[in-house]
Amino acid sequence: MHELGSGPRGCGPTRPRPFGNDAGGDVAERATGGTAGAAGRAPAADQPGMIRNVVLVGHSGAGKTTLVEAMLAATRTVQRSGRVEDGTTVSDFDEVEVRQQRSVNLTVAPVVHNDIKINLLDTPGYADFVGDLRAGLRAADAALFVVSSVEGVDGLTRMLWDECAAVGMPRAVVITKIDHQRANFEDTLAACQDAFGDGVSPLYLPVVTNGRVNGLIGLLSQRFYNYATGTRTENSPGPAYADQIELYRGALIEGVIQESEDESLMDRYLSGEEIDTKALIEDLEKAVARGGFYPVLAAGSGVGALEILELVTQGFPSPPEHPMPEIMSIGGEPVSGVTCDPEGPLVAEVVKTTSDPYVGRISLVRVFSGTLRPDMTVHVSGHGLSDRGHEDHDVDERIGALSSPLGKHQRTIAKCVAGDIAAVAKLSRAETGDTLSDRENPLLMTAWSMPEPLLPVAIQPRSKADDDKLGQALQRLVAEDPTLRLENNPETRQLVLWCMGEAHTDVLLDRLSRRHGVEVEKVELRVPLRETFGGSCQALGRNVKQTGGHGQFAVCHLEVEPLPSGGGFEFVDRIVGGVVPRQFIPSVEKGVRTQMQRGVLAGYPMVDVRVTLYDGKAHSVDSSDMAFQIAGALALKEAAAKVPTLLLEPVDEVSILIADDYVGAVMSDLSSRRGRVLGTEPVGVGRTLVRAEVPELEITRYSIDLRSMSHGTGTFRRVFLRYEPLPSHLMDKVTG
Repeated sequence: MHELGSGPRGCGPTRPRPFGNDAGGDVAERATGGTAGAAGRAPAADQPGMIRNVVLVGHSGAGKTTLVEAMLAATRTVQRSGRVEDGTTVSDFDEVEVRQQRSVNLTVAPVVHNDIKINLLDTPGYADFVGDLRAGLRAADAALFVVSSVEGVDGLTRMLWDECAAVGMPRAVVITKIDHQRANFEDTLAACQDAFGDGVSPLYLPVVTNGRVNGLIGLLSQRFYNYATGTRTENSPGPAYADQIELYRGALIEGVIQESEDESLMDRYLSGEEIDTKALIEDLEKAVARGGFYPVLAAGSGVGALEILELVTQGFPSPPEHPMPEIMSIGGEPVSGVTCDPEGPLVAEVVKTTSDPYVGRISLVRVFSGTLRPDMTVHVSGHGLSDRGHEDHDVDERIGALSSPLGKHQRTIAKCVAGDIAAVAKLSRAETGDTLSDRENPLLMTAWSMPEPLLPVAIQPRSKADDDKLGQALQRLVAEDPTLRLENNPETRQLVLWCMGEAHTDVLLDRLSRRHGVEVEKVELRVPLRETFGGSCQALGRNVKQTGGHGQFAVCHLEVEPLPSGGGFEFVDRIVGGVVPRQFIPSVEKGVRTQMQRGVLAGYPMVDVRVTLYDGKAHSVDSSDMAFQIAGALALKEAAAKVPTLLLEPVDEVSILIADDYVGAVMSDLSSRRGRVLGTEPVGVGRTLVRAEVPELEITRYSIDLRSMSHGTGTFRRVFLRYEPLPSHLMDKVTG
C-alpha cells in the first residue's frame, strides 16, 4: 500500500483509485523505474494534464541538486553514473560551468514517472540570485521546499514560503540528508512546522539504523518501505515503531480531515471510527493540490526519490488546474478566456535567457496557452524595466529549433504544448520576462515581481580592446538577467552595475571574462555630491584681454547668496542704464550656469544659489557673447574664494523590513551610519518596518551588511529624498 493514488491527476473526469494491496503491479519494478520509462522514451506530454512543473526551493547546500539527480536516476532518465543514453553527462560542462550552473542558475531537468512528464526546476540557493528563483516560481505550478536536516530552515526559505502562500501555490517539504551523522529529523520537522505554520505534517518517517537510512514508514498505510537491499520492498514496520507511528499518524489524519470537503469526517474520527484509507488519500491529494496542506517527506542516500515522484504526480496540480497569470492586450486591457489549452491562442513567457558565444542566445520558455512550434513567427512583447537598461519590446521574430533541456544536453522536440517548458533558439530580441504570442493577436503577461538591485559596483575596462567589446557584452548580460541594472552615470562619469550582492557581482564579472572575453576591474564608487555657497558676497568677473585685432572685454558684478535646500538656481537681472547691453545679459547667465555645472570646489554641480547681476562694463568693439560668458564664470569663482563653499550629500529615505529579533541591531547600525530613524511599525507576524533617513555615502554596501545582520531575512528599499550639508570632517576627505 502506498500513501497516494496510482493514477495521474487532472487527466480525466474520475479520481484515480488508490494504491492498495489490490493495486497490482510489481513494487520492485516501480522502484527501479519500470513505470517511469527508459531514457529517451517520450512521455505522454501532448496533454497539459500529463505534465507537472515543480520548482525546488531551499538554501544553498540543502540538497536540491542532489535530489534532482536522485529523481533522474530513479526514473532512468540518467544512469547512476550521471550519463544519459548517448553517453554524455547530465552536467556536461567545464569545472567552472558546473559550479555556476548548479549554484547560481535556474536549471530544468525533465523526468517521466508513470507516464507523467515532470519538469524539475532547480533554483539557486543564494539570496543574490532570487531573480532566477522567482522565475522558477513563475514557471512552476507547485513547489518542493528542500530543507537540510543538518542546517535547518533559513530566512530566505521562510520568505519564499510566504511568497508562495500569498499566491496559493501548492507546496510540500522534503527533509534531506537524513543519513548525515548530525541529522535530526524530528528537530528539523519541528523547525519546519514552526517556520511554515499550520498544515505541515509528515507523510513518511525515516528509519535510520547505525547512521544508515534503511527505508521509510508510510504513516497512512502503516507500512515499511525497505531500501536495505537497494530496491524497494514492502513489509510491516514492527512494534518498535508503533508509538512513533501513532503519534505522527494521528496528527496527519487530523490535518487531512480539517481540509476535507466531507464535514462529517472529523466527528466520525473523534468518535473513534476508523476512517477509510482510500478516503483519506483522496482528501490528502485534494488538499495538497489546493495549497491547503503541506506533506513532509524525507530523503537520503538512495531513499525517498520515488516517494517524492509519487507525491508530485498524484498530489501536485497539473497546469490546467493552476491559475493563469493575468493576461493583457498590448494596450493594457485585461484579456479573459485564455486557458491552458494547446489549441488556444499562443501565450508563452521567457523565464530564463542565456548567451553563448558559439551557440547564440537560448531562451527557456514556459508555454501557458497554445502550442509553440519550430520556425514559427511569434510576437515578442515586454517588459517595463527600461529603468534597468532593459528596453521595451514590441516586435515579430522567427524562432529556431525547440529542445528539451537537461543540463547542456538538448533533445530536439517537434512542439511544446500549453503547460510545458522548452528551450528556444534564435530569439535574438526576447529577454527574460518577455511574452511570446501570436503575431496576429499579440498579448502581454503581467510581469512577475523582481527585486530591486541595491548594490552599486563601478567598473572600468582594463584595456582599449576590452572597452571596444564592453558595451555589447553588457547588453547581453542585461538581456539574461532582469535583476541587473546598468547605469552610465553622467555626473561621476562611471559605469555602474547595480547588483543583488557580492556573489551576483562576481558571477557577472566572471561571465564577462569567460563568455565574452572582456576584462574589467572594480573601481571606487563615486557618490554624486553637490556644492553650494555657505554665505552671501559680491564678486567681480573681469575678462579684459587685448591681442592683435579684436580683443575681449567684459566686466560683470555679481551678488551671490544661498537658497534653501531644493531652491535650485535663480538669476536676477538688476542692470540699469545699459551698463551691460541687453544682448549680453543672457550670456552672463549662461556662463554662470556652465560654471555651476562644473563646480567651484571639488568638481560637483552647484545648486541652491541665487545670482544677481547688478553692474558691469562693456566695450563697443571688444565685447561679445563669449567674453561675457567667461566673465560670469570668473565672477562665480571669485565668490567661491570669498565665502565658504559647502558640499552637499544625497540623503535617502530607507524602508527596512526586518524580523523582530533584529530590530535593535538594525537601529543601532543606522545610528552608526549617521541615519535618523523616523519610526517603526509592525508588519504581519514577527516582522517590523523601520523607516529612516540615511546619507547615500553610508549605504552603498548596505545590502551586504543588512543581510549579514539579519541572517538573510532583511530587505530594504531606498528613495532619494534631498541633499544635506556634508560634515566638515568628511569634506576634508572628499576634497583632499
